[in-house]
Amino acid sequence: MRRPLVAGNWKMHGSRESIAALLAGLPKLGGVEVVVCPPYVYLPEVIAALHDTDIGVGAQNVSEQQQGAYTGEVSADMLRDIGCRYAIVGHSERRTLYGENDEQVAAKFMAAQAEGLVPILCVGETLAQREQGETLTVINSQLDAVIQAAGIKAVCSAVIAYEPVWAIGTGKTATAEQAQEVHQAIRQQLGANGEGTRVLYGGSVKAANAAELFAQPDIDGALVGGASLNSAEFGEICKLA
Repeated sequence: MRRPLVAGNWKMHGSRESIAALLAGLPKLGGVEVVVCPPYVYLPEVIAALHDTDIGVGAQNVSEQQQGAYTGEVSADMLRDIGCRYAIVGHSERRTLYGENDEQVAAKFMAAQAEGLVPILCVGETLAQREQGETLTVINSQLDAVIQAAGIKAVCSAVIAYEPVWAIGTGKTATAEQAQEVHQAIRQQLGANGEGTRVLYGGSVKAANAAELFAQPDIDGALVGGASLNSAEFGEICKLA
């Protein structure tokens, strides 16, 4: 039985004041695992505030390098050292805005896992790719790049997040059927080793559409963007999982 996971990606939002208020309102639920991913500068503060709770903390990104002259980068070792448990890798915004390719995503995945972090590996297609009928080919290719580099067992021990690029921050959401089709294909690609792998949906997830998404057999939770900045909304999503 896969335990549901709901992760909040705060992206580049927040201040000490707003984060304190957000943390105070986070849900404390036994049946679902909850993770929040604040901006780098707030990680120690959030980790300290959640120290005595079951809520995990993750980073929004991680360097593929271990150490050295890489100005502005943060290594997996550093993240683990301050108490991070998760790291998002391959988010579409990293791929599209910062040019991260499948090989770099695979390297980041392995760097995170080598230091004991659980990668949340994001895959997803653009609107043009979906309209051209390439969705499953794109997802297969993105996932296969990491499988080839890290191995199938390593990928199955991580968390996968399907995020259609066209649904991130747009207010558009894949229908439950569209999401299930991709989640099912991901699980088939993982094979027998992937029976216990949690596959999340991300892309304008809200309390209003969460229940229908979570009712699908291969959707194990969500990677939530904007709605995770509202503790009441985020809490409702967590309850529905």
